[in-house]
Amino acid sequence: MVKVLTVATRGGRLAIAQTEIVTPALQKIYPDLQIEIKKIATKGDHDRRTALWNLKTSGFFTSKVEDALLAGQADFAVHSFKDLPTRQRDELSIAAVCERQYAEDCLIAAAPVNSIEQLRQSAKIGTSSLRRAAQIKRLRADLEVLPIRGNVQTRIKRLDEGKFDAIILARAGIERLGLAGRISLCFDPTQFIPAPAQGALAVQTRTDDVPTSQLIAAIDDQQARTITFAERRVLATMQCGCHAPAGAFAKITGARLEICAFISDLEGKNFIRREVTGPAAEADKLAEQIAKDLLNAGGKGMVM
Repeated sequence: MVKVLTVATRGGRLAIAQTEIVTPALQKIYPDLQIEIKKIATKGDHDRRTALWNLKTSGFFTSKVEDALLAGQADFAVHSFKDLPTRQRDELSIAAVCERQYAEDCLIAAAPVNSIEQLRQSAKIGTSSLRRAAQIKRLRADLEVLPIRGNVQTRIKRLDEGKFDAIILARAGIERLGLAGRISLCFDPTQFIPAPAQGALAVQTRTDDVPTSQLIAAIDDQQARTITFAERRVLATMQCGCHAPAGAFAKITGARLEICAFISDLEGKNFIRREVTGPAAEADKLAEQIAKDLLNAGGKGMVM
């Protein structure tokens, strides 16, 4: 019998492209499954002027989608996992974390460059992230970091119009939009540390909707779940929210998990970085350990 489900997502090109990664994966397992897309406009879609580091609330890109799910307007939702607040609503669950690709950040420059050093003196760098701003300033203090808002295409257009010398974006979004040819360089995620869960897609369901949750769980990638939940635990343990200059990146090799994380002041001058390695089965313990190490090393004074 044909089963019909509705998925809630933001309406932008990237959000739809990400949803269209999830739906075929489900339909490959359930050939009779039909999925209808419900587009939701979020606060982040309406307000494209306020710099993200000036926002006072979390869930800027996700709360309206979650509201639609809770209201029964959809059966599940697809999110960029990095956009979800680390504190989840009790009524909602992450039924699946899809296989993670391209966790790193990338730089798109107006002129050909192969390294940060090749950017001109006092070049204007566009980013909406305090995390990226602190790390780029740490690499080159002379660079002028300016806020930039809008979708990926809008940001690239502003770069092409000469308003910036370069912009920094998540590589995953560029790849999913078929714009990889615009990338000037990709950062090593162990050195230029990404946002927790960057590059991963989270599929969210209502906690009490067991049949749908079980259906969605068929596309869950256990390794992606382990590393992204560990990264998010680092941020949650530090209690610095989504607006502090902080990041975490985890990877699994064999049965071992390695986490690197940082917290910094806004200028990247007081930059505290730590690494920890241990059994992947103890991911939560390792995440809490590295978070506490960062706080004890001076991070407490930088928590915002």
